[in-house]
Parts: sequence; C-alpha cells; structure tokens
Amino acid sequence: MSSDPPASHPAGVPAGWARWLALAVFAALIGVGLLRLRPSPAAAGVAAAVAIGAAAVIVWQPRPLGRRQSRYLLPLAAVATAGVAVLGDGSSANVGWFAVCLLGIWCALYGKRWEYLAYLAGALILFGVEWLWIHGDTGWGAWMAGTTLAVAAGVLVRHERELTAQLREAHAGLAERARAEERNRIARELHDVIAHTLTVSLLHVTSARLAVEHGLDDAARSLAEAERLGRESLDEVRRAVGLLHQDGDAAQTAPLPGAADLQALIERYRSAGADASFTVDGDTGRLPATTGLALYRILQEALTNAIKHAPGSKTAVRVEVAADEVRLEVDTSGAPGTGNGLGLLNMRERAESLGGTCAAGPGGRGWLVTASFPLDRSRRRENAS
Repeated sequence: MSSDPPASHPAGVPAGWARWLALAVFAALIGVGLLRLRPSPAAAGVAAAVAIGAAAVIVWQPRPLGRRQSRYLLPLAAVATAGVAVLGDGSSANVGWFAVCLLGIWCALYGKRWEYLAYLAGALILFGVEWLWIHGDTGWGAWMAGTTLAVAAGVLVRHERELTAQLREAHAGLAERARAEERNRIARELHDVIAHTLTVSLLHVTSARLAVEHGLDDAARSLAEAERLGRESLDEVRRAVGLLHQDGDAAQTAPLPGAADLQALIERYRSAGADASFTVDGDTGRLPATTGLALYRILQEALTNAIKHAPGSKTAVRVEVAADEVRLEVDTSGAPGTGNGLGLLNMRERAESLGGTCAAGPGGRGWLVTASFPLDRSRRRENAS
C-alpha cells in the first residue's frame, strides 16, 4: 500500500477474548514446532518459552499501545521470531514458521509504518538467509510470500478499522451539528415571538395606562388586545418548543406563520399605535412556505426594533415578488438605538439559510432593513425537505 491511514497513533490492542485467542493460536503453533525437539530438547524448550513470553508481552497490553509502549513492539517481535527460528532448525517444512506470519500481522495492525516494514524486511532477510546459505529449499520462497501477504492483510484490516472509526466520529460530529442547528433555530423562533409580543403588549399596556385618565373603554380595549397577544405568543412558544417533541405530536403539525400573515402582522402593530404602511408588488401566494416564514420573522424583528428604538417614527414596508426573487424593505424614519445585535444576527442567519441576504443599517429615510431570497433555490430546498 502506498500510504498509511491518517491516524497518527497505532490502533488499540483488543481486549478480552481476542487477545487470549491470538496468544493461544501463537502458542499452539509454537507447540507444534516444539514437537520435533530440534536442535535439542533443551534448546527447543528455551526457544519456545522465549517466543511465547515475548508474544505474551506484545499481545497482553493492559492499555492501547501508545508512543511509549510502541517502541518495544519491534524488539519483542524480533525476540519472538528468534525463538521461532531456533525451533525451525533450518527446515521450511516446520509448521511453527506460521508464527512469523502472525507476528507480521500483529505488527501491521498495531505498529507504526516503519515498525511493520522493518519487521517484514527482517523476516524476508531471515528466510532468504535460510534459503541461500543454510538449507537450499524452495519452500522458503513460500514463507517469504506468506509473510508478505500476512503483513499486507494486517495493513488492510488496520486501514478499514481506522476508516470505520473516522466515519463514526464524522457521523457523531454531524449529529451534534444537526442538534446545535436545531437548538439555534428554535432559539431564533422563541426570540422573535417573545420579543415581538412583549414589545407590542408594552405599547398596549402603555396606551391603557394613558387611557385610564380619560376613559375606561379605551383602556379595556388596550388591555384586551395585550391579553390576546399574550395568549397568541404562548401558543407560538408552545409550537416552537413542540419541535423537540416526538413525531406525531400535535404541536409539530401546527401551522407556522407565512407570507399570508404579513398583513395581519402589520395590523397588529398599527393597533398598538405604530405608524406603519404596507405595500405588496406581486403574488405572495406563490412563495414557498420556508421563504414566507423567513419574510414574516424578518419583518417581525424589523418592526419590533423600530418600535423599541425609534418610537413614533413612520415605517414603510414593501414586499416585491419578482419572477426569480422576493425582496423585503422596511424603511424607518429614525435610527434605532444600540442593542445586543442578536435580532440582526437572527435575521441574517434566516436569510442565509435559504440562500438569501439580509442587511440593516442607515439608509432610506433613516434606518433601512432589506432582505432578498432567490425563489428557485427556496423551492428546491423545500422540495428536498
């Protein structure tokens, strides 16, 4: 393989039965090689003990191999291989040589690139020396090929494992990002609803306080309107919070405001004493629901800011629906005061989420808010959802 996976550290050593199984298979192969008792029973016994002991240290790690532990992997593998070589006694027919293949797999799975390549090179040199200078048997070529394939298989398995881990991390990151976006969306909804209702209700309460001095009828009407707005705001808050509920909850199916509710929104501000005009150029009925909701919330925030920061100013609202774009302008004859900027940020994020733009600043007769949305992109987004 041309390159390693991008992970900077070796994979962790498996726990439990996997490590026991690996050590048991290695010990079984060493036991088969020990049956021949060559070159001598004493030497064969010592070689078997050394090989199994080194393999046990490699395999049985209480923690994943890290930078400090990984530097001992190659020396331990070399010691275990030396024990296997003593048991092999120069015979390519000894089954114990399969233990070298297992060590190659282990180095490929849990060592660094230079470690498993160094082990592979050392094993090939060992088999080459056995073939050329100790026992001229073509069987050594099979062991060279087998060890090479074993290391390649270990590298492939390692690559797949690390790729799977990366995909899981990416999936978890996407899920967390989706949850964060959903929380931000709900926060924007709650901000728009509460800020709008409190501002308009405050105007009605102020009107009621002033009307008490002249007549109770006007005060009662203002308080009734404030009460109605409070109940409507509570319904919208429940609707926004209902987005967190399980599928099938009635709160999720409640309709959200859209372009058809823009006129009612203007009338609500007018009833609270605000001086706002409203003109529409084009058919708002053909706007996608997502675009209509964004227009409603941006206009709601713009009117709330106008009343809050420039009370008594005249506000002209214009909606223009073209063939491929819808544009909103809110022109207030007075510059709003300072705030925390959250409302302006919410307006811009709403527009950008649909591929549009939103800007607010000095302009027009004082303070101008403009927003535009491409209709084709909005329709594609809505159809995809």
